[in-house]
Amino acid sequence: MKWTEDRSGNVDDRRGSGGGGGGAIVGGGLGTIIIAAIVFFLGGDPSAILSSGVGSSSQPTEQRQLNQNELQIGEFIKMITAENEQTWTKIFADNGMRYQPAKVVLFESSTQSGCGQAQSAMGPFYCPTDQSVYMDMSFFQELQQRFGAKVTEFTIAYVMAHEMGHHIQNLLGTLGKTDQLRRSGRYSEAQLNQVSVATELQADFYAGLWARYSNEREKFLEPGDLESAVEAAEAVGDDNIQKRSQGYVNQESFTHGSSAQRKEWFMKGYNSGDIKQGDTFNQLLR
Repeated sequence: MKWTEDRSGNVDDRRGSGGGGGGAIVGGGLGTIIIAAIVFFLGGDPSAILSSGVGSSSQPTEQRQLNQNELQIGEFIKMITAENEQTWTKIFADNGMRYQPAKVVLFESSTQSGCGQAQSAMGPFYCPTDQSVYMDMSFFQELQQRFGAKVTEFTIAYVMAHEMGHHIQNLLGTLGKTDQLRRSGRYSEAQLNQVSVATELQADFYAGLWARYSNEREKFLEPGDLESAVEAAEAVGDDNIQKRSQGYVNQESFTHGSSAQRKEWFMKGYNSGDIKQGDTFNQLLR
């Protein structure tokens, strides 16, 4: 993808700061990757998982200087954050609303979030409490090495756009409603899984919508970019994860949607360009 000149001031880069409580991931292997995949596109409040202490050691990291590649990644994240802010400000304004930007926190190993301790093994996630997206860039190595997805700059942009999609859900009250459903005690696990799937697919829809609007403004998409986003979405589809981890697929236990569903809703957001077409809950909760 082509870079733009825009940069956001809402990026908190904590890499190299030291004292994060990080270090090597305990356990490793498939179990850790499954945890990362499950939390990869997390909807709702992740505090229960974040406070469990999974995936980190208690050894602090030392302060260090970021290298040139890491500095460039930081600039890229600032650019994508700015493009999200511009796009969602316009979409909200077009619908008579005012957009409140999210913050993006870059970290390595471990850091503190409004939802508890954020750790590398959890993958990128959105915390509604402090309205921030947390990203450890090492996740993308896992995505490529363990799931076989080709990671490009637009793969990273898509992941960020998906997490920003959860921010949109938070601003529109969707996350609050789904949280009430989970806490009510009136629904079965299978029904709550459907709620989770709807939440995640809507975030994919919003990511596609963001890509459409932003590309119309900036013309930053290049050949293969959309395909790399779709490949990443398919890689973390529930059916693909289950096949890799347990050898069979149990659709009732889906929490994020199948590979085909994730592709479908991302592309629906991109092709429609209409935020009103993203009612995944009507499609799934019957």
